[in-house]
Amino acid sequence: MKTVLVLAQHPELAQVIPEALNPEEYRVLHRLSVEEAEPLIGAGAVDACIIDVEAAAVQGVWMIERVRRRAPNLPLLVYVGARPWDWEEEAYLQGVSFVVSKPVRPRMLNVLLERVLKRGSTASAALAPRLPAVPAVRQRGQEVVRHEPVGLVSSIQTLSALRDFSGILTHSLSAEGLLKQFLLLLREIVGVNRAAIFLRSPLAGLGDSQLERRRLRSACAIGLAPGLLEHFELSFESGIGGFLFRRGRILRREDVADPEMEKEFELLGAEVAIPVLDRETLVGIAAFDGRVTGEPLGNSELELIFHLLEELGLAVKNIWLHDQLAENHSMLTDILRELSSACVLVSRDLTILHANKTARSYFARSGKSARASGELEFSDLPMVLGSKVYQVLRTGTAIAPFRYQPPDEPHTIYQVTIMPFQKQDGGLPNSVLLVVEDQTQSEHLKRLEIEAANLRLVRTMADRLAHEVGNALVPLSTHQQLLGDKFRDPEFRVSLDHALADSVKRISRLINQMRFLAREGAVGREALPLNQLIEEAFQDAQKQQPGPAPSGRGSRLKQEATDQPVIVAGDRAALRHALSEVFLNAIQANPTDPRVAVRSLTDTDLAGSRWVHIDVQDNGAGFTAEALKKVPEPFYTTRNVGLGLGLTVSRKIIETHQGKLAILPPQEGRAGVVRISLPLGQNQQGSSAPAPAATPAPQGSGR
Repeated sequence: MKTVLVLAQHPELAQVIPEALNPEEYRVLHRLSVEEAEPLIGAGAVDACIIDVEAAAVQGVWMIERVRRRAPNLPLLVYVGARPWDWEEEAYLQGVSFVVSKPVRPRMLNVLLERVLKRGSTASAALAPRLPAVPAVRQRGQEVVRHEPVGLVSSIQTLSALRDFSGILTHSLSAEGLLKQFLLLLREIVGVNRAAIFLRSPLAGLGDSQLERRRLRSACAIGLAPGLLEHFELSFESGIGGFLFRRGRILRREDVADPEMEKEFELLGAEVAIPVLDRETLVGIAAFDGRVTGEPLGNSELELIFHLLEELGLAVKNIWLHDQLAENHSMLTDILRELSSACVLVSRDLTILHANKTARSYFARSGKSARASGELEFSDLPMVLGSKVYQVLRTGTAIAPFRYQPPDEPHTIYQVTIMPFQKQDGGLPNSVLLVVEDQTQSEHLKRLEIEAANLRLVRTMADRLAHEVGNALVPLSTHQQLLGDKFRDPEFRVSLDHALADSVKRISRLINQMRFLAREGAVGREALPLNQLIEEAFQDAQKQQPGPAPSGRGSRLKQEATDQPVIVAGDRAALRHALSEVFLNAIQANPTDPRVAVRSLTDTDLAGSRWVHIDVQDNGAGFTAEALKKVPEPFYTTRNVGLGLGLTVSRKIIETHQGKLAILPPQEGRAGVVRISLPLGQNQQGSSAPAPAATPAPQGSGR
């Protein structure tokens, strides 16, 4: 039974071929790549190989080359979707027995396999090596003399060549030195007269464009003047570079018909161009002249050079990766060194891997105990920080940033962050980064800013309070000046009475606002019927309205109570004042005909807590969008009188009772709504089911 290996990325071909072959004669094995099939090919367990090529491109040629490199005599069949003549020619030159178009035809496949297997068995018999005869051994006393096998001489030469070629490894971190040593060794082995290697840009830097990465510049040359290659470059777009980028195979000058490629060959004085690959992409291009004797390079020599350049391309790519890693490491080191924060990197064995100059200035020992090297050790860290770092290293659990004040410097404040570095698969961290930032100055600036803000607030409050008290005293001062002349006038006495009442109300309201602003919490706590509290607060708001009732009509309150009485707990005076401020704001929204509607509803939130929502709706014009954003700010008012602290005081009182005050977003065609939410106890009554929320609308403009 013969074994047939199928190399295909998609399982379609691997499913069709076993159905087309006789299972008693053929055993079909499917692998996805050459690397996966390496054990079968290397052990000689395969009689024939069928390769599925998705598109006739250079990747298919590379796969054929990899299979041929591992098994030179293995019969190959290739199935392709399209068969360009140049690609098919290249496939046959690589040793493919047959190139067949898809789909698979069972009769043709059986005939082709019989032919390649018969041809392969004949070739194997013809190429079977003749084992050398056992060397004669003759014994002379105690000395044993053996004739040296003929193959041993070639083995010694091979080992010598490998020893010489390994000399380029001394330049494994320098691409230029590696390429130079490679060309010199190649001249010694093959006798190359003139050669040049062009490489693309390794990685796009900050200033590099995509166009720069598609150009190849000279990296090393022998037999060519440096001035010639200084301003000469190849491109992936056209010429020799474009051809090798698209085809990925050796290009001879005699096969060139393009004038641009002919000109590039002439300038370089080269006869052949070979791609430098890293088994994935084109790394560079090598251009060679003939031998020093004037003879051209043969196909076997060019194939050897091609494979050597492929290994060289991998080495160059590794050098680029190493340079990139070293550059990134240097950049990170420079960044850490110049940071104003102290950065200390600690390994699992508590060794300081890196400490920037700020860290050394914070923690390095001074005086007689200072180390001559100036380096930082783990024992130099304060005990509090060292224990935290040790905890993170041993547990792998990050800790939240914290503040640290040195015992010997109580006025110094540090912000400490400890970040573990660990792999994605989990486990304990390999190292820990300790970042210590001095926040002494920033904390001092914050305190100064808070003090300045408080001073500005006090100044604004004093200015507003003085202005409002002055407004309240103006009527009193005016009547006091006229008191002596018009005291007996009845109309004057009525005016004096109203002036005294209005001024007392305004000053009393200011005193209450200041008192409730100064409080930190509720003074008392009692059970309060909500409906009664609303009535009392509305009466207080009506009393605060200056002047007589307009047109003989007072403010009207329409209250929609819940089905069952609601009891809230809190400070009666404080809650009454908070509600009265909201009601007064609603009354002042439409002074000519004030109408206020109050709706109380209860519900239960997601956490199971009971709430009562008091929606106060006026019949004013509503706030503008700009004014709505500024309403919660202290001292903001849209009227000419007042401090602008009404809703601010109400919000503070409600929040001290664990409640919320919100101005609902405005909706077109609806009056303004202010919602006061207060928590209810478990044993307090309310509606049995959550009531629907009131529709929000624009808030009245008075405040």
